Amino acid sequence: MLIVDDHALFRAGLSHVLNELEDNISILEASNCESAFEQVSTNPDLDLVLLDLNMPGKDGFTALDTFSKEYPAMPIVILSASIQRSNIQRALDAGAMGYIPKDTTSTVMLNALHLILAGGVYVPPNMAQQSNDEVSLNSSNAHNLTPRQLEVLTMVVQGNSNKVIAARLELAETTVKMHVTAILRCLGVSNRTQAAMAAEKLGLNLSLA
Repeated sequence: MLIVDDHALFRAGLSHVLNELEDNISILEASNCESAFEQVSTNPDLDLVLLDLNMPGKDGFTALDTFSKEYPAMPIVILSASIQRSNIQRALDAGAMGYIPKDTTSTVMLNALHLILAGGVYVPPNMAQQSNDEVSLNSSNAHNLTPRQLEVLTMVVQGNSNKVIAARLELAETTVKMHVTAILRCLGVSNRTQAAMAAEKLGLNLSLA
């Protein structure tokens, strides 16, 4: 697990919290994006990267874009003092598996990380409520989803990552990404959380067994 934040005191405090996540956890640290890229290149099997948005040099969004392109299977979680809806939406759209405000309690943070490590996506409660209120659905397009896209959507609703979906459906991860992109477009939404809510609102017959 890698913590990317330019404040040493915050990294130390977060490391203490993360030790409660699981036994024998290995925690690496980076104070800027360049150091983070070096850490990831030498440790490509990292389970999680916790990334701050506001850092000197390259900002967190630039780093997120690089990670998403070069390490698409590696879960990236944004940890930021910003609670602006635009930043949260931008991070999720760019491929982050979660967005955790820095004022979140340690208990909520750990629960969020457990969800993400299990393949889910964590969105702050206020953002989820806004998305539920604002999501615009296109039911005619949604019901034009192919059988394979419905399979992928079912697994998205279950909280599975692209890597897990690819393994279970015996598809290439790039193919799963293409299906997810098409699903989001058909549903008229911009991220996986909204897709799950859209499927529920449309009454799509998804088996969650």
